[in-house]
Amino acid sequence: MYNGDVATVAMQYSYLPSWISFIVDKERARQAGASLFEAVDAKVRELPEAERPKLVVFGESLGSFGAEAAFGTVPTVTARTDGALLSGPTFSNTLWNDATAGRDKGSPQWLPIYNNGRQVRFIADEKDLDRPDAPWDYSRMVYLQHASDPIAWWSPQLILREPDWLKEQRGRDVISATHWIPFVTFLQVSADMAVSVNVPDGHGHNYQSAIPYAWARILQPPGWTDEKTQQLEPRLHRDG
Repeated sequence: MYNGDVATVAMQYSYLPSWISFIVDKERARQAGASLFEAVDAKVRELPEAERPKLVVFGESLGSFGAEAAFGTVPTVTARTDGALLSGPTFSNTLWNDATAGRDKGSPQWLPIYNNGRQVRFIADEKDLDRPDAPWDYSRMVYLQHASDPIAWWSPQLILREPDWLKEQRGRDVISATHWIPFVTFLQVSADMAVSVNVPDGHGHNYQSAIPYAWARILQPPGWTDEKTQQLEPRLHRDG
């Protein structure tokens, strides 16, 4: 999108697989995410204002949890960055949980609308970027999540409480035969986490094709078109 004129800064927060880390080692990811952002932000601010690059944030799975760590609210994310894309969020994501809990009336838990989509949008695929049909501020934040992603919907509360995502209108890839059963649903979703990436793109914890579309809408690169996004998308597949 910028012809290679970008710099990416990342760090490893654990040697454990992500789905295990988010159960037993979340604090390490939180500390790593906050420290990384503050260090990069400080470096950017050393530059003359006219020479500062765009500063954007990305995280997937427990990485999305860590990416939230430097910010207390959604408005803080959009105030301190030029955009953010967080895919496959976890039940521990504070900002994600707060926005979902405060979602606009009538929007479902699996794909909420928050504050009429003014700053943050929740999508399952690229078509959801236009949901709702309302103005979207310049600094944009996107949560990419699938209704069938056990990483996103696992929670200890499943043991004794039926979640809204099973009480409300079902997600696009959650079968109608799925029903909440105390303890049983918790165990089913827990087991699904171990194989959540071994599914086709666009389902479970497999996030690929929607990512370039989300970045295109977040960054709005000069001269970039939908046709260019379509050409870019196949190059990003992990098996490509």
